[in-house]
Amino acid sequence: SEITKNKVVRVHYTGTHPDSGEVFDSSEGKEPLAFLVGQKQMIPGFERELMGVTQGEKVEFTLPPQDAYGQHDSDKVQQIPLETFGEIAPEVGMTLLSDLGPFIVTEITDESVTVDFNHALAGKSLTFSVEVIEVREATDEEISHGHAHGPGGVQH
Repeated sequence: SEITKNKVVRVHYTGTHPDSGEVFDSSEGKEPLAFLVGQKQMIPGFERELMGVTQGEKVEFTLPPQDAYGQHDSDKVQQIPLETFGEIAPEVGMTLLSDLGPFIVTEITDESVTVDFNHALAGKSLTFSVEVIEVREATDEEISHGHAHGPGGVQH
């Protein structure tokens, strides 16, 4: 059966940086990832590249930033007074959560902290190696909930 909208797909995947080959994410040693196609659960290019692929097939593709986590947006880089952090001692490279979502600390001076609200992979091309473990029709319940149930999906 081939991958189309409203199919539940289970995949094993490894994501790497195309320039260095460094792995940034992988399902190795875990349950395969399950997702419902067409529900914007995955980055846009990931689903598009898997359309028409069949169970048991392996594919590899590289996505430009606009098909992955988007371009890096300089408006999402902000300076915050150091005192805002209270008892937290920020360090460069640290990821912290705020009301506006997660951010990464990129620079610290005596008075201010530069933070970046972009996704850590924004502005990067990404390579995915994907093995399609299972393709099946979604149930009406999965379609109405907007996600896959069962192993590797949402258990509830």
